[in-house]
Amino acid sequence: MFSKEIYVSRRNTLREKIGSGLILLFGNNDSPNNYPGNPYRFRQDSCFLYFFGQRREGLVGAIDVDNNKEYLFGDDIDIDDIIWFGYVPSVKELASEVGVANSAPMSELKTLVDKAKAQGQEIHFVPQCRYDLMIQLSDLMGFHPLQTKEKASVKLIKAIVEMRAIKKPEEIVELKKAADIGYLMHTTAMKECRPGVTEKYVAGIIEGIAMSYGDRYSFQSILSMHGEIQHGFPSHTPMEAGRLMLCDAGAESKENYCSDNTRVTPISGKFTQRQREIYQAVEAAHDWVIANARPNVKWLDMHLGACRVLTDHLKQIGLMKGDTEEAVRQGAHALFMPHGLGHHMGMDVHDMEGLGQNYVGFDDEVQPSTQFGLNCLRCGRRLQPGFVMTDEPGCYFIPHLIDLWRSQGMHKDFINYDLVEQYKDFGGVRLEDDILITHDGCEIIGDKVIPYHIDEVEAFIGK
Repeated sequence: MFSKEIYVSRRNTLREKIGSGLILLFGNNDSPNNYPGNPYRFRQDSCFLYFFGQRREGLVGAIDVDNNKEYLFGDDIDIDDIIWFGYVPSVKELASEVGVANSAPMSELKTLVDKAKAQGQEIHFVPQCRYDLMIQLSDLMGFHPLQTKEKASVKLIKAIVEMRAIKKPEEIVELKKAADIGYLMHTTAMKECRPGVTEKYVAGIIEGIAMSYGDRYSFQSILSMHGEIQHGFPSHTPMEAGRLMLCDAGAESKENYCSDNTRVTPISGKFTQRQREIYQAVEAAHDWVIANARPNVKWLDMHLGACRVLTDHLKQIGLMKGDTEEAVRQGAHALFMPHGLGHHMGMDVHDMEGLGQNYVGFDDEVQPSTQFGLNCLRCGRRLQPGFVMTDEPGCYFIPHLIDLWRSQGMHKDFINYDLVEQYKDFGGVRLEDDILITHDGCEIIGDKVIPYHIDEVEAFIGK
């Protein structure tokens, strides 16, 4: 937990931005796995954590802006729970630790909300992704649980996005801690990558590292020989010589700040010539972003620039042809890179995505596209100092997508389908690092960069 003063300052800033009304921020409850007594490992809601800091389940924070009062609602645990889980501080004690003067049982939250409604106060809340919280909010507000998203406060969403998007020094410290754990995860995966070892085995080891050194892994690890599958989760399949292992994984620090990196390792220890050519195309796009990302540049332009670099390299290989600018404008490159360049990073690995991607990554100047591939760009807005983004270009050969586009004659002026056919067994390559936008450029977060240049990778795994 950060200092009490940090949470007080965050809530004061939020109060000033909202101006009036009652703000409700819901913490998470335990989530049953296959029966109530066997819950998934608890993870607190990030917005609640940002403003109220406490990691216990069953809490709601409230800020009465008009009456200058703050509350922490929740029920104290009883002796039956203490027997099984040990002593947990009272809600009053938890409130005091983060500078909240008032606390009360959860039943009194409705009293506060009913009073606010009677007095005509605007009640602000953010969208909920958990159905138990949708129902709780529904009971408080009197609308259908599935209406919680449409009735969420846009003013509150925008205020939170504005605050959380720009990382403060104490947050950058935590992001670096997560990056350090991520370095250990990925370098371990690279060392364990060899023929006969299963994807599950490697994923289990690196997720254990995340659990051992931080709070947890930041998302379910993507680790597969089938790099062309964007979310290729690990299986019990033994890895095969001559193929590539794509590992997309990250950690959460003890304060729940995330890392997210992707590396590709040749299972045999050396890249083939064909693998080197595709890898170098992605490497060049990745490094172009590092060289060009800076404040006031649109992330949309970073995405399109990376796509042009990728297209130029694919033309050199013979997989694409024609005018690069026009190919990218029409979206022909999306056969090979059907996703966006990257996303915000912070307390969520896709930071604040639950608040609504249009509010997080877009604004009046830059709106989402409907074009295939570009429609998966999660951020297009101008960068600011303190933003943390993922730089993750990729190149994939997805057999079903190739077959579909070829049958429809899609972008045949830009794609050499005869040669592409020969790559349908290739898989995919993605390289991903977390970058901090500084006042004059950007930097990769972490004291050590996970090896990714081809010679470095081969040398590292050959030790």
